[in-house]
Amino acid sequence: MQYQWYPGHMTKAKRQMMEDLKLIDVVVELVDARIPYSSKNPDIGAMANGKSRVLLLNKADLSDREKTAAWKTYYEMEGYIVVTVDSRGGSGIKEVGTAVAEACREKTERDRRRGIQNRPVRAMVAGIPNVGKSTFINAFAKRAVTKTGNKPGVTKGKQWIRLNKDVELLDTPGILWPKFEDRAVGLRIALIGSINDEILVGTELGFELCNFLTGNYPGALALKYGIEECSDGNEMLLRIARARAWLKKGGELDVEKAAGFLLDDFRNGKIGCFTLEMP
Repeated sequence: MQYQWYPGHMTKAKRQMMEDLKLIDVVVELVDARIPYSSKNPDIGAMANGKSRVLLLNKADLSDREKTAAWKTYYEMEGYIVVTVDSRGGSGIKEVGTAVAEACREKTERDRRRGIQNRPVRAMVAGIPNVGKSTFINAFAKRAVTKTGNKPGVTKGKQWIRLNKDVELLDTPGILWPKFEDRAVGLRIALIGSINDEILVGTELGFELCNFLTGNYPGALALKYGIEECSDGNEMLLRIARARAWLKKGGELDVEKAAGFLLDDFRNGKIGCFTLEMP
């Protein structure tokens, strides 16, 4: 199965972002700490070329801590100012303000020399769908200013948010890019919930996730579901369904239900903290 999702509204959102970038001092890009490469939209990088950049490894509470540290080092070596963030729990939020100020230091000093004072830094918050932009903004603003939801497409349009006298944020809709050249990238994006689940085959995602976890985090599924692990993803789904007594009419094991619960448990960190790729 190929994993692709690029609805028409994303093309419109991308054009609007290109226009808005003319007003922006710094781009704050969020990626999912479980897939810091696959969730980094190359189109955002191209559009923001020449702008100050801050990269947030968000949802760090759901990722493998050691591997997240490796990704942070990797992107810092690439020249980014990087902050590891758990927007739901609040970890790393205070450091973001410092990072934004650091990214805009030259601009602020240039304004000061020109006699321009007290003009707030304008920051664009960008990223793919369901990477946690709205949750981050609410945590950063210390109040509920945007809608949140654990599914793609909650943010429909741009929104300016005045945080304080120093910073204004521009929230933008999550956008993907038209074609994933690497199938593995599309699969990882689908696994974290950044592609509309309604166009996907849940059992295939469950199969792929079982294979990854048994190969890279052995014992995690056995501990969560009380089953014996094996190297066959399809058999693992059957074992999960059997352990939970999930049956269809006629007594057949409900593999679709098992796959759905498995994906939800993974996305919400109920199985453990995992990272799906390394630098």
